[in-house]
Amino acid sequence: MAPPDRGRGYHHGNLRQVLLDAARKLIEQHGPLGFSLAEAARLAGVSPAAPYRHFRDRDALLSEVARTGFERFAAQLEIAWDNGRPTPLQAFENLGRAYLTFARKEPAAYAVMFQTVGENGKELEDIPAADAAFNILQKATAELCKNLPAGERPPLRLVSLHIWALAHGVATLLSEARGEHKKLPVSPEEVLESGLLIYLKGLGVLGEGSPGGTA
Repeated sequence: MAPPDRGRGYHHGNLRQVLLDAARKLIEQHGPLGFSLAEAARLAGVSPAAPYRHFRDRDALLSEVARTGFERFAAQLEIAWDNGRPTPLQAFENLGRAYLTFARKEPAAYAVMFQTVGENGKELEDIPAADAAFNILQKATAELCKNLPAGERPPLRLVSLHIWALAHGVATLLSEARGEHKKLPVSPEEVLESGLLIYLKGLGVLGEGSPGGTA
């Protein structure tokens, strides 16, 4: 008797999605480069030749995991930013939390998105959704900095890169700490929020007289 997934994959045209789901499971278990296309086929319940209907090799499958991951990532960041509501600062904090939530809930996609795209010969600039995600961060940064005097306004792209690096560092620390069963003294969200507030305060973005200030 054929495995159930095989019938669904061939008869309902969802083989591509079944293989993506299988790849994410294997990535969680073995890392982005720790499995073969044949293993993904086996987990999906299809023949070793079936994946080649959609993917020329494992790297092509990983690239699709990255592309679809960035699409979900950008969509979640956009929802979190919500055009700067209720306030730009609160929305910015929501953006940071959404970043960490995605990394926590989709560790396989996140790992491929940031660890292997270059090795697969596909830079982030070649993935439109990656650019869209960064543009959301730039849009949020511009909103936070818009009230600074023109002569004191920092380069928005550079600031956005700094903030992205901070969020990525906390997300990576979260992943490593979970894997080693370490207990952090504070939550990753608190680490990121305090880091962002210190950084924004240094830029002069935050108002005086409040821990969070006003943007």
